[in-house]
Amino acid sequence: MWCVAELDQQYIQKMEDVLAVYERPYDAAQPVVCLDEKPVALHADVRAPISAKPGKPAKQDNEYERCGTANVFCVVEPKTGRHFTTATPDRSGAEFARMVGHVVKQYPFAKTIHLVMDNLNSHTRNSQLAHQLLRRARGWIPLGSVNRSLHPKAR
Repeated sequence: MWCVAELDQQYIQKMEDVLAVYERPYDAAQPVVCLDEKPVALHADVRAPISAKPGKPAKQDNEYERCGTANVFCVVEPKTGRHFTTATPDRSGAEFARMVGHVVKQYPFAKTIHLVMDNLNSHTRNSQLAHQLLRRARGWIPLGSVNRSLHPKAR
């Protein structure tokens, strides 16, 4: 969980910018798409679960074996309800760049994709890998065409 140390004028202006993006009317040529990720723990059962039977609920032990971690990217287009998720081994810059490439492929007729996301350290504007994936995904799209509204240097 994060918190904002101080709601200064710069923070408030950036938040208002993000809210203005959400208020735009729907335009298929310029979709507003939200991207976020979540780390997940991978668990394996220590004891086999017991299946449900007539009159008896299924049972699963609360003990588990930890099997590492993974990452889940979630993409949502709020105005249409469209969403999709992708699991990746981690949340590295390379995985982020692949995910951005995947988002671009999902909107082949979009002129500009307004991509709203947080400013996690792997969400770098000048990621060379992101540029290469975007080139392969759709001819060349200047990264400025993907409006990263929550990134501090998005302007």
